[in-house]
Amino acid sequence: MPRSRLGNRPRARALWFVYVVRCRDGSLYTGISTDVAARVAVHNGGRGARYTRARRPVELLYVERKRSRSTALRREAAIKNLSRRQKLALVGLPLGRELAPGAGGTEAPC
Repeated sequence: MPRSRLGNRPRARALWFVYVVRCRDGSLYTGISTDVAARVAVHNGGRGARYTRARRPVELLYVERKRSRSTALRREAAIKNLSRRQKLALVGLPLGRELAPGAGGTEAPC
């Protein structure tokens, strides 16, 4: 375990998470964080990613735990490269149930 600069106590390694949220318009957004609940709250508070600000509220659909920021970023990129159909399968939503009521069915840049 890495040592901190402030002494010989081991420094805790932060766990990183990849998450997928569904926006009000039915689109999907993928991101990373060390605290998913807090990050979703930031998105819903209008202080998150520019994409989600105009599409609030967001609903958490999926979370994966990763060992490092690097592996979380790689997984985030891999998820963003999936088709919408593949993303829906990943988060466990069947086709036809993925859209919010009244959503136009637009594809989002996950």
